[in-house]
Formats: sequence, C-alpha cells, structure tokens
Amino acid sequence: MSRRSTGVVAGVLTAGAVAAAVTIFNLPRAESTDGTAAEKQLETAEVTKKTLVDSESHDGTLGHGDTSTISARGSGTVTALAALDTTVTRGKPLLRLDDEPVILLYGTLPAYRTLKPGVEGADVLQFEKNLWALGYRGFTVDDEYTSATADAVEQWQEDLGRDETGTVGADQIEYAPGAVRVDSHDVERGAVVQPGTAVLKTTGTTMVATVSLDVDSQRLARKGATVDVTLPDGSETTGKITGVETVVEPGQGDQEDTTMIEVTVSFAKVPKGIDEAAVTVGFTSSQRENVLTVPVAALLALAEGGYGVEIAENGGTRLVAVKTGLFADGQVEVSGGGLRPGTKVVVPS
Repeated sequence: MSRRSTGVVAGVLTAGAVAAAVTIFNLPRAESTDGTAAEKQLETAEVTKKTLVDSESHDGTLGHGDTSTISARGSGTVTALAALDTTVTRGKPLLRLDDEPVILLYGTLPAYRTLKPGVEGADVLQFEKNLWALGYRGFTVDDEYTSATADAVEQWQEDLGRDETGTVGADQIEYAPGAVRVDSHDVERGAVVQPGTAVLKTTGTTMVATVSLDVDSQRLARKGATVDVTLPDGSETTGKITGVETVVEPGQGDQEDTTMIEVTVSFAKVPKGIDEAAVTVGFTSSQRENVLTVPVAALLALAEGGYGVEIAENGGTRLVAVKTGLFADGQVEVSGGGLRPGTKVVVPS
C-alpha cells in the first residue's frame, strides 16, 4: 500500500472548480462581515513566505526489474543451462541444446532466419557488429553477408567447438539489449524441448526499484525526474525515473480491472549488499520557491466564484479575494489581496 504525505494535493484551482474544491477541502463559504471581530476569540494564522513542495512517498521493491523469457528456437535435449543469478555477456552461452551452445549476442532484433552468403538486411548488420566486437575480422561490417563474413564465422564456430559451416542458424544465437542475469530456469537439464518452449528467464544486471502508483498519483511519474529512495537499513540514496508504464490488472470475479502506473527507478550509485527488498520512494511532483502560503483551512469559497481569505486587523476582519496556486502539506500558495508575510488570516474552526 502507498503512504501519502499529509494533506498533499497539487494543482492550481480556477473559479470553475469552486464547488469541487469546497467538497475536497471542506472549505466554508464566505459570509458577509461588518468589519468588526466576532465576540469570541478568532483563530488566526500568519501568511508565510517559503518553498512549497508537493511530494509523496510510496512503497516499492528493490530488485532486478522485469523478467524476459528465453525460448528454444530449435528442438532437442537441454544439456546445460547458465547458472542462476549469474551474468551472461556477449559471446557466452545461455544454454546448450544437444550439447551445442546457444550464444548471447547484443541487439534488439530477434534472430529469425539462417544467415549465409547472399543474405542482406538489418539482422546481418546486427550480427556482424557482434562478430566484430568479439574480435573476428576480415569482413566489412554492413548489411551484406559475404563470403568474407562466412570465413570469419567459421573461425568463430571453431572457437565455439561447433561444426565450421560458415552459416548461422536462428537456433544458435539469442539477442538481448545487453548483458543479462539468469533469474530462473523453466526446464531442467535433460528436458526435451521444441521451438517456442520457455527455457529460462533473465533480467537486467543492475538493481532497480519498482513502484506501483494509482492513476490519481500519475503526476508523480515523470520520466527523468529525481527521486529519493530509503533503503531497508534506513540509509538514503538518489534515483532517477527511467521507465513509466501503464498496466491494467484484471479484476477478480465481479471486480473491475485496475489501472496502475508502474514506475522504474534506476540508481547512479547501485546499493551494495542488498538483493530483493522493500524500499520507500519519495517523489516530488511540483515545487514553488519563495511563495506566500496560508493554511488550506483559511480559504473561503466566494459566492461570485474563486477564493478569498479573511484578514484579521485593527480589532476586526475584512475579506479579500486571492488567487490560489500549489496545494501541498496542508498549505496553499496564494497571491493578491495585498497579502504579505506576517499578515494574519482567520482559520475557521
């Protein structure tokens, strides 16, 4: 569950939102005044000048992020699997099928056909970039699979202990954007698999925090924004929002589907010695520096629309109209009405 800061609501309210604001904040409507103080003691608060910050804290989870599934692209017997919680880098095997290695390469385009002389396309360019990065030479890195490429592939296959065919089948390689961490196995060694059989799951190699936000808190999920993360030992570190995704969770039975905002937070300095753990993520939506503020309870909804505050002075009171800005921590940004720091406003009890 989420933990919200006390009384945090952001936004600039206009005259058209008066009725809603009266309901949300339970604001009293302004009454006529003759300029004299009521017989009873008035509750007042001073207008203050300060930085107003709309922030919320939400519970999250520290881990390696979402998993990706590696499926077999050929049929055969799984004779080896990369060990759990290990990192697999470019050129290293994720598994062995019929004792032949399935090699991890870097890229976003999945392997989908056999690469051989005469083949052209973006998948050829992606493969040749990897072959070059692994130290094999003698060909031009472009989108054409030539005899020179085949010669380099034969050298690579010899080093892998494969038959030196000079062609690369889609079942021999697997692409990922970068190095991966082995999260779980979907099959055991000795399992007989077919194309499409899930074999293992991977994650990214760096720690991230993930937070689920209600749609009402969507304003907090700004990609690139800085957040404060409190770790299980009480220490704090800084993170940045690197991913924002809308997720619909199916309702159970007669319950309606729930829409959530999934936020991913990455770290410049990765926490050490912590694996899966609960964390608290502090978001800041808006910040207004050096503004005049009054307690939200001091606002009065004016009959003609908009808002006002009742100023207490010279033994009496007078009503002035104000323009509202940011609401946060039980305070509201106000301007107009001749307000200045130290002005006393009535706070209805």
